[in-house]
Amino acid sequence: MKASIIAAFFALFLTCTYATKEATKKNKKAKQYVPEIDCDIKAGKIINPEFIAKCPPGCQDIKYRVYGTDIYASFSSVCGAAIHSGTIDNSGGKILVQKVAGQSGYRGSFSSGIRSLSLPRWRESFIVSEGKPKKGVTYPSTLEYSSSKSSPAKAEPKKSAQDIKATKNTDISNASEKSPEQADALRKEYQTSPGPVPTTQVTTTTLKPTTTPEPISTTPKPTTIPATTSTPATVTAAKPRPAVHRVRDIGPSSVHPVYSAVAAAASRQIQAAQGRGQNQAFRGTSPYASNRNIPRANTGIQRQEPVAAFQKPAESPVHLGISSKEELNPKPLEPVSQGNPNCKVDLSFLIDGSWSIGKRRFQIQKQFLSDVAQALDVGIAGPLMGIVQYGDDPSTEFNLKTHANSRDVKNAIEKIPQKGGRSNVGKALSFVNKNFFLDTNGNRGGAPNVAIVLVDGWPTDKVEEASRLARESGINIFFVTIEGADENEKQNVIEPNFVDKAVCRTNGFYSINVPSWFNLRKVVQTLVKRVCDTARLACSKTCLNSADIGFVIDGSSSVGTGNFRTVLQFVANISKEFEISDTDTRIGAVQYTYEQRLEFGFDKHSTKQDVLNAIKRINYWSGGTSTGAAINYASKQLFSKSKPNKRKIMVLITDGRSYDDVRVPAMTAHQNEVIAYSIGIAWAAQDELEAIATDPDKEHSFFVDEFDHLYRFVPRIIQNICTEFNSQPRN
Repeated sequence: MKASIIAAFFALFLTCTYATKEATKKNKKAKQYVPEIDCDIKAGKIINPEFIAKCPPGCQDIKYRVYGTDIYASFSSVCGAAIHSGTIDNSGGKILVQKVAGQSGYRGSFSSGIRSLSLPRWRESFIVSEGKPKKGVTYPSTLEYSSSKSSPAKAEPKKSAQDIKATKNTDISNASEKSPEQADALRKEYQTSPGPVPTTQVTTTTLKPTTTPEPISTTPKPTTIPATTSTPATVTAAKPRPAVHRVRDIGPSSVHPVYSAVAAAASRQIQAAQGRGQNQAFRGTSPYASNRNIPRANTGIQRQEPVAAFQKPAESPVHLGISSKEELNPKPLEPVSQGNPNCKVDLSFLIDGSWSIGKRRFQIQKQFLSDVAQALDVGIAGPLMGIVQYGDDPSTEFNLKTHANSRDVKNAIEKIPQKGGRSNVGKALSFVNKNFFLDTNGNRGGAPNVAIVLVDGWPTDKVEEASRLARESGINIFFVTIEGADENEKQNVIEPNFVDKAVCRTNGFYSINVPSWFNLRKVVQTLVKRVCDTARLACSKTCLNSADIGFVIDGSSSVGTGNFRTVLQFVANISKEFEISDTDTRIGAVQYTYEQRLEFGFDKHSTKQDVLNAIKRINYWSGGTSTGAAINYASKQLFSKSKPNKRKIMVLITDGRSYDDVRVPAMTAHQNEVIAYSIGIAWAAQDELEAIATDPDKEHSFFVDEFDHLYRFVPRIIQNICTEFNSQPRN
């Protein structure tokens, strides 16, 4: 009996042990589940810093690109790198992947049937080893992949009253970094919302004088500034109030930014009372401002704010020299306009100083200019104006930075003497194009350039070529013609229809004809309205209308038909951003594989719609990738036929490494003033893209991970082209 019981217990023990082992095996199998990945998965797409994965068979293929040896760039195929490293073969298997830091260079090599490629640098790397888990390390059973879509924003948690108070204090302390309007709005918001806003007086820092103080009395007398007034603030010497705390000289950080304007106003009032003149800290710093036109700071306080009392410490009290009943009322200075901000243009008036105009009509012309200056509201934040007088030879009367307000411009116009000679308008336009709109003369870069030509009758030289060069430099040309040639005089006109040949558009917007000098003043408002309509000043958009843009498109077999159509859409999206015509931007295209084909040249299509239709008609070629030969071909067949004064831009698009050298052809193109942009997709070689680009540091080189993401780069490329144009000097 006892033996049978022991045997039964022993059997039960063996059964439990076996069941436990089986359960353990099942748990281990569950924990050791290895996720599978495809051959084309790149390490950079997987977020996990360390993981075990299983590669399928068939990853030993040239289309699964690998960069590096032993240490691989994260742009490499994970399974391809595993085969190259010898960890697995083409039959697949488990691998252990560990992410490491990016390298300054990756060396290509041939190993295990895979040729890895070199890469100058990459942001992240990885190493591959056998798929054996490390002791004590748990590996993910599901891998996390990066997504191109932005994650949804999380709901912001509710803030406590203490957090709201801290946020308000932070916002108020940042008010000094905002514009006056923003800071004022911020203060009003916090005054009407609950929070610890002071309502009586504030303690401020000592406002030290900038010069040696005058003899002082021994009794401190605080200076109070009224909280609200619409006139310059009155400074009154009064007895100290018990409610006001004594001020210590603890430096400028003790003044809260919200009350910095009040403190500055009080400082100016004290200095004015001491007879020390205008506070130098508020003088204008613009290169356009003259001393007599410096805008004074408004000392009136327009906002409802806590009363701020400013008191000198006992060690250095200020003696104001007035009794407690006396008031100081400084005379407000006449404000000087900063100009009309809705008309920020740089203007050059070309006035006719020839003898044919006569002295009387020359005076009418000057009065017209004065009226225009007044209507424009000249100022450093609005339009700036300069004048060039032409006769036999042109000369600058004053440039853009000489005068910063309409009053000074009018005074300068009155002093202009007539120079005489013939009406050489073409010569004057060439002079303006080369000499007037320079940074040294006050050109602001971001403001449209406008040249307004006043002509009595007709020019005595040709204007077409000079006007074209000026337009292609981004200058909007307006013509105001007075008393044109009659039927008997038309035979004397050197260049018929000279206005249409000179202006930006022949739609009547850029030209005004006045039948008589005595009617000239009637067109002042018309001219000002057109000049200030910056949306219609097409010629100021230099980057959009003075280029020959050649697209060099990779048509190799690795691209594929569907991706090739995506590339053509990308080319069309860039092209339609430009003004396309014979005199504006022109578009050309080359497709290449081992060979090259001119799809259409710069002179083939003269309208935007024709160019877009031609791009759609390009047929996919298929073949190898000889990018260097394509650059040479484009230089000879496209850019050698560019017009003078046109900027030459090459946009090269490729998806792989070239079979030939790209460096020498690219260098030759750069030397021939071709501005090259390189756009690499998928397997393009980074080192080749940088060699092709004119200046990689200025974002002339772009890398796109997928064809479908090309559209994202259109705005950046357009912006970079415009920046390139604006940074280059005029010819």
